[in-house]
Amino acid sequence: MESTHASESAPLRLIALDIGGTKTHAVRYLDDQIVAEVRTGSANVQNVSLDEARQALREAFAELGEPQVDLVIAGAGGIDTDADSLALRKLIEPFVPDAEVRVVHDTRLILAAGQSDLGIAVILGTGSAIWGLNSAGQTARYGGWGYLLGDEAAGYWFGREAVRHALDEFNRGRRESALTSSLLEHVECANPEELIGLFHKRSSREYWARCAPLVFQAIAAGDAAAEEILQQAITFVVTKVCVVAGQLGISAPIVLGGGVIEHQPIYQERLRAALAAEGFEDLRFLARSPVHGAAFLAGLADDR
Repeated sequence: MESTHASESAPLRLIALDIGGTKTHAVRYLDDQIVAEVRTGSANVQNVSLDEARQALREAFAELGEPQVDLVIAGAGGIDTDADSLALRKLIEPFVPDAEVRVVHDTRLILAAGQSDLGIAVILGTGSAIWGLNSAGQTARYGGWGYLLGDEAAGYWFGREAVRHALDEFNRGRRESALTSSLLEHVECANPEELIGLFHKRSSREYWARCAPLVFQAIAAGDAAAEEILQQAITFVVTKVCVVAGQLGISAPIVLGGGVIEHQPIYQERLRAALAAEGFEDLRFLARSPVHGAAFLAGLADDR
């Protein structure tokens, strides 16, 4: 991969940004060495106001220190058009006026974090998206439409499905399941009916994405409804991966990252089995944040 070094003797001063739906993860590199790392609020204008996004970036750059920067690589969801890329670049540039600013879709960071130029990236964080690149330079994607149109199998979706299950169970007059009990306790509701008002009042993606672990805890307790939700998620992911793989004529590697998949071993285990059944064997579950894919994109030897 082509390096962005100005010369062999001058180390690259790189800032990497992973701008998610609930947080911004920022890392400052000096060549391949991490010298600062911070997390602030989301700077994604699809999820927060322009002022909130600007403030999150201001905090990130201030905490990273070192005003002299050569290159910023920012990955974010919702970078679907040249206009989206330009808007984020213009938001970042005032903080690093002398730097080159590169903007990519956040799935590109995941593929790069898996130390690969080619393949299929699967992001399962607050939201979800699948993106692929083949050796002919062709790309394909499925998802990344945002929570109102999709984001299946990701954090917010799991939280919302838990709420929907609790309400369906209540309306059918069924006995309260382990998932419903844990959800009501977590959000401090006395009964499922209270979830309706709370859901519309507390409509932030972050709030309900934090309920996702409850589904996996219920699975460990043998809850059938939680199992069904997980199976739906796996079906969504496998179907979308098959679509992207078919369009590009590739099957590997598949790099999976994002908060939900990184922290839920049972999700990884079930997905690995389901994807293997479809012929996808080279799966790479990221053990670190996708933000570190920026070092790979910059041509640095970050292989930790």
